[in-house]
Amino acid sequence: MANPFTNRAFGCVVIKALNANYNADFTHQPRTLPDGTVYATDKALKYSVRNYLKKVHPSDKVFYFKSLSEEMQPRALGETYVELFGDFPKNEGKDKDVKNRKEVLKNLLTCTDVRLFGGTFAEKGVSLSIHGTSQITHGVNRFDENAIYSEQISSPFRNANEKSADSMQTTLGTQFKLQEGHYVHHFSVNPHNLDDLTTLSGGESLNSADIAKLKAGLSRGCTFYDSSAKAGVENELMLWVQLKPESKLVLPSFVELVKVDDDEARTIDLSKISEVLGRPHVQSQVESIEIYYDKAATKIVNEPAGAVHHEIHQ
Repeated sequence: MANPFTNRAFGCVVIKALNANYNADFTHQPRTLPDGTVYATDKALKYSVRNYLKKVHPSDKVFYFKSLSEEMQPRALGETYVELFGDFPKNEGKDKDVKNRKEVLKNLLTCTDVRLFGGTFAEKGVSLSIHGTSQITHGVNRFDENAIYSEQISSPFRNANEKSADSMQTTLGTQFKLQEGHYVHHFSVNPHNLDDLTTLSGGESLNSADIAKLKAGLSRGCTFYDSSAKAGVENELMLWVQLKPESKLVLPSFVELVKVDDDEARTIDLSKISEVLGRPHVQSQVESIEIYYDKAATKIVNEPAGAVHHEIHQ
């Protein structure tokens, strides 16, 4: 069994999108802030991590991820629970509701994604809110341009609606892409978010194997997940700053501290992060710094002092 993980950590993930749509809104366009800056929700990055876990670690339980029943219908919350754990608990006696909640919670904590990201559960009289150990912010495009374009695509099939004016023609559709973007997500990890729930239920706590999988998912998951819209979306960088076990330090969001230069190499400048981490009262509480990127494809300048480099695709 893996050792419990008790350190807190902070970091950021940079996702590169070239002629792609990393996270579309319900009109199928890249999401934009009121000022026109392109952004992505935290759910987009979490989805890529969950997908990575499902495909690379098939023996792991991943709860909050779409699955299909034998009838080819997406499973409901309760159906997913039964699929993974069997029937709901049926404890008797005056404390039955408490016992049922504890049993459901203990089962949910066997799921890697629940230990990492938490979740809400309301089914069969059991209502739970699990505060995840890993919190991820929205990703903001730190490249100066936010150029979105559309292109028409043709279907090989005609419109089957006989009343339509174009019923004898193949149908047309529109897809939207971002010409270039470098989305920066900030994240934090606090294993103590689960302390109370694991004590009450006897469930699993965050462990070192979970952290290894989280690092892999954050540094490879978007590249690993390949679809028509996501073609051109790749993990570009992942920075992991791990604090000493006794540290109570809180670091600021790294999103605004990452600069992507408009040069040929699209250089990622980490000077502001290095400045924060180089302060004596911060430096004394940092246990390790790791940086994941492909030296052949990505140029990084002003890395934090003492950072250990890992190739992102290894």
